[in-house]
This record gives sequence, structure tokens and C-alpha cells, in this order.
Amino acid sequence: MGKLGLYARLIFAIALLFAIIYGLLVLIAYFMGYAQPIVLAVLAAFIIILQYVMSPKIVEMTMRVRYIKKEDMPRLYSMVEKLAKEANIPMPKIGIAEIELPNAFAFGRSVRDGRVCVTRGLLKILNDEELEAVLGHEISHLKHRDMAIITMLSVIPLICYLAFWSLLWGRRRDSSSSALAFLAFIIYFITNLIVLYVSRIREYYADYGSAMLTKKPHALASALYRITTATATLHPSKIKKVEGMRAFFATDPVRARKDVFDLRQADLNMDGHIDENELQYFAQHARTTATDKLMELFSSHPNVVERIKRLAELR
Repeated sequence: MGKLGLYARLIFAIALLFAIIYGLLVLIAYFMGYAQPIVLAVLAAFIIILQYVMSPKIVEMTMRVRYIKKEDMPRLYSMVEKLAKEANIPMPKIGIAEIELPNAFAFGRSVRDGRVCVTRGLLKILNDEELEAVLGHEISHLKHRDMAIITMLSVIPLICYLAFWSLLWGRRRDSSSSALAFLAFIIYFITNLIVLYVSRIREYYADYGSAMLTKKPHALASALYRITTATATLHPSKIKKVEGMRAFFATDPVRARKDVFDLRQADLNMDGHIDENELQYFAQHARTTATDKLMELFSSHPNVVERIKRLAELR
């Protein structure tokens, strides 16, 4: 799936989400009066604005982020500086998250407020080529402004959930309001799946962006492999501490133990990395099961096998 295909799917999913929420609010307005949908929309907007304002501080505190200057880590700083210039975005802040979990993430209120962070654990396991590829992935998130997009879209399932509770426990309790509450819950479930789908699309989009910036898709494939295998060896308690932030990460740490089993064929020469030949071999021989595809529906990240297979197409 190329850039245009990803973009088309993203636009379709966003349009579908807004069409669904518009239909739900019109339906509520018809049955319950015009005031209630407005109240729900205002309440949801307030929550999302609060999330927008507070989220950087919450991420910084949860992930124990310490921002660095060029003299602190010149190699890392130069990589980000080069990639930001290639992507034509303002230089983001660079942070180190003082946790063992190997991963990276990007966040911020806008592209001018962008922050790119790597964990202490990540710096220990990746070589320069792999690290640059992961940084390219995070820079691409900032370039595409998809953090703002996913924050905006998350308000839609929220409105549906608020509508469900409002109709279920509201003053008017009859068969029509109960039926509408049930419908609101079903729509909440569906819209949440669509938001997760958009989240997976943005990960593919960032993978594509990294490959375009570095011209080394195999390096990102190798980094995904290294991150997954290293995470799978960690004690579950270390993953549990940051489970609430999993949607921010480059890979889903909660799935690492399952994913590492699926990646067992990737490293043919057992040197701990994936080179270009190994990437092509793995892409041709790796398979995902129907169960894998079903479980992916409920995940914010694509199946790592599929991500690596798609990277093989970008050579």
C-alpha cells in the first residue's frame, strides 16, 4: 500500500466517522429534543480541549522525560536535526525517557510544539542506522500532524459513549430512549474500531515516511524486530507501568511476547538484526493467521509482521 492508498483510506475513515456522529446527533435531536445533542457535543469538546492542553505534561511525567541539548548527546541531536530538515518541519525538542522499555514516541500540541523522545532502553539496543529509522518514523508522525488528528477523532467515540449513558440514565426512560441508548452503544463500539483503524493507518504512514526520509526501509524493519525481541524479555511489571501510553509508542509493547514468536524467521543469520536480504525473504515467507487479523481490529498498532512485509515493498 503506497502513500496515496494510505491517504485515501485515512480520508475515508475520517469522513465515515464524522458521518456516523452527525447521524447519531440528528437521531438524538429527533427523539430527545435539540438541547441534549448540543450539551453532549459541548461536553465532549471541553474534554478533548482539556486533553489537548494537558497531554504533553501528562506524557512527560508518566514517561519521565528529560529534554536534552546538542552538547548532551550530539549524535542523537544531529540525527533528529537532519531528519527534521529533510521533512521540512521545525526542529522538535528531543527527550530521553528514563525507562528500560525500548521504544520511541512523538507528541506535542502542534508541529511547532513537536517533541521526539527515545527511551533509555532503546539507546542500548539499536545501532545508528536503526536508531535513525525509528527517529524518522517519529518525525513523520509530527510532519503528518497525526497526533492532532487522532486526538480530534477520539472525541467521536466519546460523544457516542456520553450519549449512551445520558439516554440510559436520563429523565426520559421509555422504549424509544432505551433503544436509542442501545444504538448509541453499538455506534460507540463501531466508531472506536474506526479510530483504532485510523491509528493503525497512521503507523503505516509513519513507516512509509521513515523509509522515504532514510531511504533504508530494512533499517526500520530491523529496529522493529530489535524492539520487539528486547521488549519480550522484560518483566511484565515494567510494561504494565506504561501500558496506558502504548498508543504513543512506535510498537505496541503489550503484544511483544506474541509478536516475537511470529518474527522467529526474520533473523536468518542470527546476528540480531535484519538486513535487506533477510527482509525480502521474510516478506515472502511470513504469514499472518486469521486470529492475528481479528486481534488487530482491537489494536492501535498494526501487526508487526505486516509492517515489516510492507516495508519490504518500499525498497
